[in-house]
Amino acid sequence: MKRTITHLADGRELIYFDRHDDADRSAIDRRVLDPRPVASELRYDPLTEEWIAMAGHRQTRTFLPTGTAAECPLCPSSDTRSSEIPAYDYDVVVFENRFPSFSGNFGTYSEPGGLSEVRPGVGRCEVVCFTSEHSSSFSRLSDAQVELVMEAWADRTAELSGIEGVEQVFCFENRGEEIGITLAHPHGQIYAYPYVTPRTKLQLGAAARYQGAGNLFADVLAAERAARTRVVAANELWTAFVPAAARWPFEVHIYPHRQVPDLAALSETERAAFAPLYTSVLRAFDDLFGVVMPYISAWHQAPVRQDRELGYLHLELFSIRRAPGKLKYLAGSESAMGAFVNDVLPEEAAGMLRSQVDH
Repeated sequence: MKRTITHLADGRELIYFDRHDDADRSAIDRRVLDPRPVASELRYDPLTEEWIAMAGHRQTRTFLPTGTAAECPLCPSSDTRSSEIPAYDYDVVVFENRFPSFSGNFGTYSEPGGLSEVRPGVGRCEVVCFTSEHSSSFSRLSDAQVELVMEAWADRTAELSGIEGVEQVFCFENRGEEIGITLAHPHGQIYAYPYVTPRTKLQLGAAARYQGAGNLFADVLAAERAARTRVVAANELWTAFVPAAARWPFEVHIYPHRQVPDLAALSETERAAFAPLYTSVLRAFDDLFGVVMPYISAWHQAPVRQDRELGYLHLELFSIRRAPGKLKYLAGSESAMGAFVNDVLPEEAAGMLRSQVDH
């Protein structure tokens, strides 16, 4: 793999990940761009003990262009048009988000009063372009291309974990207008948070309380592998299963069989084994109802410092589609109280997905 670092017209970093060492990455960004926005401000909610990012500059981000490559800022540049990627072609690209929730470009922040407090939204937000092909999708990537994406995820996880003030690194993909994407090009994002996220705190708290009996994540995986009822797909190094208490109509968790804290700790063999299993599950999602399935794909990684020994890398994949033409909306119970009600029995969802997985 060849890794090339360059910069865009406004100073943001861009990194090419190429399969071949002879890739030419000398193209420069020809655009004239506005100055980069200052980092968001974080405000503390004393009732939930959570930090909330206030990022007003994100109101101006690109929103649903025509959907064609001619208007897409994530497609390669050409002789007549400059995009976020200066090169005329690429394998995998990572660059700093033009409209970040977190960054190192600090501004001036005033206390809001009340019981809240404010601090800068230190961190970094990056965009990961999985392929230069505008009309493709992650499910259609070759195994080699998936491995290259994983190399990029691992590289960025390791580097972003070294930024002062960063406490957790989150790699994810939003897919489908129903989910709320603003760009259709196959891409994901990486957030380097200045705190440990609420969901991770809950999981690690449960793992800490369970610690005397073993590792909670490992035991959940072992129990699902033994029961087999909710297993959707598996190979020698990974297992994909619907959790017994799934929140979403179609939700799959994918675990490596070896406990590692993050993507950077995976071996080359583990990365290679992940690719065909994951893309087969993604295709099963699309084949379930014969329509493109909206989904969120989220890597759970151990925090940079806190309770790192308790963490267990795993992927959470879920869709808000519950049936043909029907979506699950987060209404009163879920949005206001955080109390989920699932419309599909996990065992039924597992059977439906398993019947669609490539064999």
